[in-house]
Amino acid sequence: MKNPIEHLNKIFDSRIRLGIMSALMVNDEVSFNELKELLDITDGNLASHLKNLEENNCLKVQKSFVGRKTNTTYSATKVGEKAFKAHLDALEKMIKSIE
Repeated sequence: MKNPIEHLNKIFDSRIRLGIMSALMVNDEVSFNELKELLDITDGNLASHLKNLEENNCLKVQKSFVGRKTNTTYSATKVGEKAFKAHLDALEKMIKSIE
């Protein structure tokens, strides 16, 4: 029997990283506060998952100022998009293979 989880990407195992990448796949960029509100998680929790995705080259970070406040936005990299699509394909194949 073939291992049904062998092609799943461990980077996207967390439901939070899955949510972050889903948001970034359908938007050009998303701010830290938008992600925080969308996923309903704490600053620290979101920051640690964003750092993990950044270290794995799945997203890029842009920092700017809006007035005197910092504004940090995130967007998916080509590497991140490719890895996430491959992960979703693996999930779909796994689901279809289970009868």
